[in-house]
Amino acid sequence: MSSSAAKVNAGLAALKHVRANSVLGVGTGSTVNVFIEALGASGIKLIGAVSSSDATSARLRAIGVEVLDLNSTGSLDVYIDGADECDPARCLIKGGGGALTREKIIAAAARKFVCLIDPSKQVQRLGRFPLPVEVIAMARSFVARELLKFGGEPEWRQGFISDNGCPILDVHGLEIADPEALERAINQIPGVVTVGLFAARRADVVIVGLSNGAQELS
Repeated sequence: MSSSAAKVNAGLAALKHVRANSVLGVGTGSTVNVFIEALGASGIKLIGAVSSSDATSARLRAIGVEVLDLNSTGSLDVYIDGADECDPARCLIKGGGGALTREKIIAAAARKFVCLIDPSKQVQRLGRFPLPVEVIAMARSFVARELLKFGGEPEWRQGFISDNGCPILDVHGLEIADPEALERAINQIPGVVTVGLFAARRADVVIVGLSNGAQELS
């Protein structure tokens, strides 16, 4: 199956969740980039969008969508984003692109969270993809030592700084039996900005792009 075809079909299927004259939340990543292209070609007119990254903001402006500050918009109707992994309960690992904190904020502010994936992102249990944890710079080594207690191997994503000016640790080798409990526990470590587990606020709808269309899970 063509991964690019699956992404296109997921992006096209997401358009039915976008209302004209609304404020849309938009995430970050290759599948979202395809959605933005589809949005630009659709002719749907928005009031504007709240973006999770500088890269997404640039893409939205390129198709004529005004990028708005979440502080001025209030709650959002819909948030469209991708994921690095998705389990059967629609819990996610996100943050491979480094935008996990802003993504989590926008997801929390949205009444509906629509997640776009291809079948390669579907797993029975989260943890095959390294779990991103954004941290305050001075706490990087301390947080890494604390993360060892959860049974994973944290690795500093060297040469990368988030749009918030923070480093990211990627935790390898986890088997995440209870995503919501682990999300709470990691977020309690002093120095953690946020963890890339989206379980407390998981996806409401998952659109799985296929080579010949898309499947919607809710």
